[in-house]
Amino acid sequence: MTTNLDSPIAYLKGVGPKRAELLKVELGVNTFFDLLQHLPFRYEDRSVFHSISDIEADTTSLQLKGKITKKELVGGKKASRLVAVFQDGDGELELVWFKGAKWIINQLPLNVEVVVFGRPTKFGRKWNIAHPEVEKADTFEKRRGGGLHPVYSSTERLTNRGLNSAGLARLIRVAWDDTQSELTETLPDHLLSELKFPSRREAFEMVHAPRTPLEADRALKRLRFEELLYLQLVLLQHKRTLTVDLPGVVFSHVGEKFHEFYSQYLPFELTNAQKRVLKEIRSDLKTGWHMNRLLQGDVGSGKTIVALMAALLAIDNGFQACIMAPTEILAFQHAEGIGDLLKDMDISVEIITGSVKKSARKPILEGLADGSVDILIGTHALIEPTVVFKNLGLAVIDEQHKFGVAQRSKLWAKSKIPPHVLVMTATPIPRTLAMTAYGDLDISVLDELPPGRKEIVTAHRTDGKRLEVLSFIEKQLAQGRQVYMVYPLIDESATIDYKDLMDGYESISRRFPLPKYQIGIVHGRMKPADKEIEMKRFASGQSQILVATTVIEVGVNVPNATLMVIESAERFGLSQLHQLRGRVGRGGNQSYCILMTKEEFSSEARRRLETMCRTNDGFEIAEVDMEIRGPGDILGTQQSGVPDLKMADLMRDREIMSTARYIAQRVLDEDPGLELPTHTTLKNNLVRILKDRPNWSRIS
Repeated sequence: MTTNLDSPIAYLKGVGPKRAELLKVELGVNTFFDLLQHLPFRYEDRSVFHSISDIEADTTSLQLKGKITKKELVGGKKASRLVAVFQDGDGELELVWFKGAKWIINQLPLNVEVVVFGRPTKFGRKWNIAHPEVEKADTFEKRRGGGLHPVYSSTERLTNRGLNSAGLARLIRVAWDDTQSELTETLPDHLLSELKFPSRREAFEMVHAPRTPLEADRALKRLRFEELLYLQLVLLQHKRTLTVDLPGVVFSHVGEKFHEFYSQYLPFELTNAQKRVLKEIRSDLKTGWHMNRLLQGDVGSGKTIVALMAALLAIDNGFQACIMAPTEILAFQHAEGIGDLLKDMDISVEIITGSVKKSARKPILEGLADGSVDILIGTHALIEPTVVFKNLGLAVIDEQHKFGVAQRSKLWAKSKIPPHVLVMTATPIPRTLAMTAYGDLDISVLDELPPGRKEIVTAHRTDGKRLEVLSFIEKQLAQGRQVYMVYPLIDESATIDYKDLMDGYESISRRFPLPKYQIGIVHGRMKPADKEIEMKRFASGQSQILVATTVIEVGVNVPNATLMVIESAERFGLSQLHQLRGRVGRGGNQSYCILMTKEEFSSEARRRLETMCRTNDGFEIAEVDMEIRGPGDILGTQQSGVPDLKMADLMRDREIMSTARYIAQRVLDEDPGLELPTHTTLKNNLVRILKDRPNWSRIS
């Protein structure tokens, strides 16, 4: 049958149904083109051949040419291994495969010249190479390229089916031979010339079979740029739809309520960052176009005050506002805090969550419908059909990534003209990532903490220092302070984790007994009402110690809590550690965070702990976090309908990303609809990329 770039990978010679399923599951490869986009992660210089007699104790890898003279399976069914004897005329060694032996034995030719590549090790007096790459010499010599050999990432399951790096390379060469003529150009000539990029077809050929390192580098940059350029075009067009092309309600003036709050009830002086962000929001709200802005700020940077003052602007202009939080605890915290700030003003603040009873809801819903409720705070309950606003002008969404796109879209349906949207996140995001994750939003950053806030002192202690830590806890309690003890109940169903938490609770209870000390406990297995009671007891000072899991990551604000002890800290990610640490340091007293670990842990965990002890800067922590684990699911690309990244990496390719962003913006400023003849290629490919994707362009 005739194949093309979109043909299922099962139709590629050498694949078949079983391997196709593995490629799909392990690498996300579904089509011929997906396979071509599986780029090498490094290159090896394979221009030099050695002899077996050259092998020394410190030889890390080498390439040999010779013949396999013998091969056999050794051992029983469950522990079989393949052993082959290799000779090069200068000596002899063994090639050994412990996995995939039964499949590999049929692929090894006897007494035919082959090229062998791998790392030699000595077993007894004899050298061997475990899991080497083996290729017929004539195939090796026919392949395009000089000495550079691409190395592809694989997995254990693929390797067991003969699809290690060398196996993938063979498939990629077959796919290339079948489809290379279909690799039409996706970038305009003027961009290729400006950026000195090879053509698309040349780039794929060069990346999989480069003649020189410089050639490989040029090809990689071109392919990664292409992917990031189309990503930015999608995001920027969404942004245009959400702002320039979409009318918004006009907040024409700063009115009485805003001025009254600012002059009489604002409890502290705004930071310069808060003032700057408020100006940016104010500028959006009076344009007549729809605001879609991300408010990004570290824990404790004062995002809630900014959101409240934006809500006052809405009220002053005859509109209502709502604030949607991801948890009941956080919703009630917002309601309590905002309600307290506005208690002496003629402004109605209400809350709706899943736990608010029907009888209590009725007057709230009536107030929303007739306009007497000014600010509604709640969880996803806000998007229920029964919640109808008279005149919703501003929607504030706290922690966007915790709400699905479809959920957020329902907020838009609450008003004939979609309300302005202010998205808040306490998860600091590196600028380059934010350009992608929230590329269709304008971004404001609160990069300054309120005055008087002391930097949290963070220390790492191992189990051997536990008695010292307990003494420090005792001193904090003696000063009238409160303490969080956090355990890594990562999986709420995990018995062992639950045991850790309960053992910790019992141990703390013995060390700090009743009636002198009151200890609360909060975890995900508790009923919401019981959790709420314990959190309120701690917030009011009735309990001095709160033993908890990560459910307190977003929770009540307790200014008197000055110490956070995180048990088994090596099991937490950086972002989570930073979020947890942000529960303390909310008052004027010096606060501390102690990271407890066992004596031995991984080098990656060590880097996380050292980072936490070195800095309180959430943006720096986010950078390190991304370097360690990659961007993760914060992007939500599946939600936003943007193209998946197959060749580019957001951390590694930050410079390419910036270039792609600049050029995408320049192109759209010049030609918003991509109607010019010079942009026909861009337009056609953009249509192709998005044809099967949901249109979320009207959703923040």
